[in-house]
Amino acid sequence: MPFTAARNTRVHYELDGQGPGLALVHGAGGDAEKVFGGVVGHFSDSRTVIRPNFSGSGLTEDDGGELSVELIADQITAAIRDASDGPVDLFGFSLGAVGAAAVAAAHPELVRRLVLVGGWAHSTGPRDRYYFETWRKLLATDRELLKRFSALTGFSPGMLDKFGHEGLAQSLADAWPPAGIGRQIDLCGQVDIRPLLPAITAPTLVIGLAADAMIPVEGSRELHKAISGSRLVEVEGEGHMDWFADPTRIIALTRDFLDA
Repeated sequence: MPFTAARNTRVHYELDGQGPGLALVHGAGGDAEKVFGGVVGHFSDSRTVIRPNFSGSGLTEDDGGELSVELIADQITAAIRDASDGPVDLFGFSLGAVGAAAVAAAHPELVRRLVLVGGWAHSTGPRDRYYFETWRKLLATDRELLKRFSALTGFSPGMLDKFGHEGLAQSLADAWPPAGIGRQIDLCGQVDIRPLLPAITAPTLVIGLAADAMIPVEGSRELHKAISGSRLVEVEGEGHMDWFADPTRIIALTRDFLDA
């Protein structure tokens, strides 16, 4: 169970497989195992897969203070440097996409190719601020309502129906959310990486999730417009977290891009 250091934090990451490096970065409320536990096996046969936990997730330890994009980017960077001798392919999901983009902008020598899934460039608009404020208020008042709200906005209607009554009931019994989610939600509401995006030079695939009610697809479109030479693919019918249940399309797009 490897650890490394970044600023005043002890960063925990998971490490699997052998070969060229591939770093997978989770989003808010997730962690290396919850988000990528079912995905890592699709890559670890030919890759060294690095899965960092940024502050608030996994076994990463810090002082409990306010989070910043710069901090989580430093934590991702530290895990990559600790686990790999050369540049890696970097995959970021949701808030992890924000952190991954910041790493690619600050450390172009570390990133061979970049994949951003369900990401966004800033939270300054009224809708996004309202969304993350609502998420935070639900966390403070009723965790079951937070779970319900997160499911309703995180999954597409079709995926929720596939879960069925029993599956949705099981989701309410899950221990989620983790203790550190509040700080991560606060960071989500303060994101603005627009000044960083023109500095990204790595070939970049932006995957937008067309049915995403949590992080609308416009966020992916904005990332694409700001990152020179990037490619945008919008996956029809896909909600923000649908790929947790069926990662087939996201894995295929990622493999095709990384192997090109």
